[in-house]
Amino acid sequence: QVLDGHVLALVGPSGCGKTTLLSIIAGLLQPTAGIVSLEGKPTRSNKQDIGYILQQDYLFPWKTIEENILLGLKLNKLLDKEKRNYTLNLLGKMGLKGVESQYPKHLSGGMRQRVALVRTLATEPKLLMLDEPFSALDYQTKLHLENLVFETLKAFHKTAILVTHDIGEAIAMSDRIFLFSAKPGK
Repeated sequence: QVLDGHVLALVGPSGCGKTTLLSIIAGLLQPTAGIVSLEGKPTRSNKQDIGYILQQDYLFPWKTIEENILLGLKLNKLLDKEKRNYTLNLLGKMGLKGVESQYPKHLSGGMRQRVALVRTLATEPKLLMLDEPFSALDYQTKLHLENLVFETLKAFHKTAILVTHDIGEAIAMSDRIFLFSAKPGK
C-alpha cells in the first residue's frame, strides 16, 4: 500500500523484478496472485490515472517541445486552452520557459527528462511511476533533477513509486523503501 502523496522506492539488483512489478501495477502485466488497485479500482481498468517515466525520455525528435508535452493530453482527448496553459506554465516552473518551439535534439539530457516529466504531469495522473529516470544522467544533473522531481511531487501532492539501483537516490526521494533481494526478487 502506498499512501496518498507519498513516494515509495523499490531498490534492488538488476533482474530482481522491480520493473516487472511496475508493469503489474500499471496493468500492463497480469499478476500471478493478488490484486492491484488504485482507489479501489483495478489498475487494468484505469490506466489513464497512471503516469510512467522511464530511463529514456522517449520524446519524439520531429515534434517541438510544446508538441511533445501536449501529446498525452491530445491522445486522451483532454487538450483544451486551459490544459494547454497549465502545461506550458508547468514547463516554466521546471525552468524550461522559452524552449517550447525547440526540438529535443537542442536540449541537454537533464532538460529532456524535465520535458518528459512535464508531459507526464500534464495529464494529472493519480499515481506516478518512475523507472530509473536519472540513470543516464551525469552526477550533477542527477542530483539537481532528483531534488527538482522530489519538490515537484510534494508540491503537486503526487503519489509515486520510484525504481532505482541507487540507495542514496531512494533515501533522498522517498518516504518508504522496499529492498528487493537478488533473483528471484523477494
